[in-house]
Amino acid sequence: MSDRHTMHAIARRVPHGARVLDLGCGDGSLLAHLQRERGCTGYGVEIDDANVLACVRQGVNVVQLNLEEGLALFGDNAFDVVLQIDTLQHLRNAEVMLRETARVGKSGIVAFPNFAHWPNRLSVLRGRMPVTRRLPYQWYDTPNIRVGTFKDFEVLATRNRLRILDAFGLQDGREVRRLPNALAGTAVFHFEHD
Repeated sequence: MSDRHTMHAIARRVPHGARVLDLGCGDGSLLAHLQRERGCTGYGVEIDDANVLACVRQGVNVVQLNLEEGLALFGDNAFDVVLQIDTLQHLRNAEVMLRETARVGKSGIVAFPNFAHWPNRLSVLRGRMPVTRRLPYQWYDTPNIRVGTFKDFEVLATRNRLRILDAFGLQDGREVRRLPNALAGTAVFHFEHD
């Protein structure tokens, strides 16, 4: 989870009492917030030992699992909402995991750094990979193995027969609905399978 504003923007889209699966849940902050503030239940999925321990300390149910191996552990429509917040760009099998998200959840919410944000475009025009608050790494040490844009996700969703319920950008703690591909550092999509 990149910041509190993102967490609250995502949390508002999760129904009260929902059964949630948070893929790449980090320290479990978002799921702990959803449990406390929205009466949700569910699981986080995380690979990092320290993050798994942090989840347990927060009272978050967590499964230690490498997402590259899939979600065979979970049945179809087992969750009301599946979250992938700052996860998709770290996966080699991003499209497969997106389909798995749609399979195990009645709906999904993804958020990822929007590479088409205007400061990123300007960096590339200057001949350099962007380094911003949202993309704070140099090209040679970034954990992101994928870069995507708001528009790229719309195409991927259509290709995988996902119906977008809501789409917007986040920038400096506010929702961006006008020109989010250029004006927002984070892309957010709420979708369900057709």
